[in-house]
Amino acid sequence: MTNLPSKSVIYTGITNNLVKRIEEHKTSIGSRFTAKYNASSLVYYEEYQDPESAITREKQIKAGSRKAKIKLIESVNPNWKDLGNEL
Repeated sequence: MTNLPSKSVIYTGITNNLVKRIEEHKTSIGSRFTAKYNASSLVYYEEYQDPESAITREKQIKAGSRKAKIKLIESVNPNWKDLGNEL
């Protein structure tokens, strides 16, 4: 999940190349949503071996409330640090 520094927008998506996708988000390439809202800080991610599992999980997260997404992020990243710099 990526977000704005103000935490006002949380974007959820999947990719088969997280490093490349984060670079695209940071340079506003590939996603009109992230370009519009500048949601470029990686604050949470999960890894899956098969695309079907990743898609299923993405749908679960997207179906959840904003509160549930915040709880998920803060369970592993309480300070909302940009994890993209560590990849």
